[in-house]
Amino acid sequence: MRSNIHLKSQKKTFDLPLFATVLILVLFGLLMVYDASSVQALRDFKDSYYYIRQQIMWVGLGMISLFFFANFSYIKFKVLAAPLLGVSFVLLLAVFIPGLGVSGGGAHRWLKLGGVTVQPAEVMKLTAAIFLASIFEKRTRVIPFIILIVAVSAVTAVMQKDLGSTLVFVASSLLMYFASGGPLWHFLLFLPAMAGGIFGLIATSGYRSKRILAFLDPFSDPQGFTYHIFQVLIALGTGGLLGLGLGQSRQKFEYIPEVSTDSIFGIIGEELGFLGGAFLILLFSFLILRCLIIADKCEDRFGKILAVGLTSWLGIQTAINLSSMVALLPLTGVPLPFISYGGSALLANLTAVGIMLNISKTSQASH
Repeated sequence: MRSNIHLKSQKKTFDLPLFATVLILVLFGLLMVYDASSVQALRDFKDSYYYIRQQIMWVGLGMISLFFFANFSYIKFKVLAAPLLGVSFVLLLAVFIPGLGVSGGGAHRWLKLGGVTVQPAEVMKLTAAIFLASIFEKRTRVIPFIILIVAVSAVTAVMQKDLGSTLVFVASSLLMYFASGGPLWHFLLFLPAMAGGIFGLIATSGYRSKRILAFLDPFSDPQGFTYHIFQVLIALGTGGLLGLGLGQSRQKFEYIPEVSTDSIFGIIGEELGFLGGAFLILLFSFLILRCLIIADKCEDRFGKILAVGLTSWLGIQTAINLSSMVALLPLTGVPLPFISYGGSALLANLTAVGIMLNISKTSQASH
């Protein structure tokens, strides 16, 4: 392993394949957000450009963050890890403060700061990866890991009713644990605990139970609890092989709920067809593969574990979103990285890519 002094002698070059792939995804996301949201924006704000203007602003902030962290030595996160995690946890709890927290659909997931609404769970996914990499650098430590998993899950899954974000957080954290050298037999202990926790959350929540029933039979109640997935499947089926054409979606006319956020892939499949959806999946696959290569080449243990954590987060969230859209998993309410409308998620995603670019530059310099 190279010394930290040597690690600081970085090449001033980006990992161009990774950056280009992310740029394509972001630009495509802007196109699809405008396409999918124009009808809803016209209805809600009498302005079909409302959502796309917001998203362009977040893309600008996200790109600034990407370039900043691409040139910010990730080694410095070692001393910042605990404070960043603490701030993130405070933000998670702040959604319950009257006047700051914003609720919707029975869930408390959003925080209004000034005129900006953010989802603290997206920030937590990023800062938790940094914190776990810092405590796993010297050795895999199970007690702090379990405490973090339980604390965050209690807030996001139980209090905020955000099971989707909880699943992404727990799954990516587990991958970091085992990638850092955690004994595989611990998996036999974690798996029943996770399964029991998920079962308990489903059994004690009516809307979660209905989502499981909708997953088991998406066509059983098309005017009731299976309406959401039923409409998404109609969109994907209507798209066929080649799609109806860009801008020609019929399901975006207030048929699909959350059409520009969690369900945007339904519009992509309807307008661009199976081939368009498959190409998007290939782009995500290339992005994840490129990130795994960066993790593999990094000779610094902290950087390697951090790269695994960021890659796991982006990859798992992508897989969960796409799988739920084609009824391979129940609907969970997580956005599609770089594509879905939503500022805090996009900002966190692009910040993660900036850190990956910095790790990549360090890896290049150490060869």
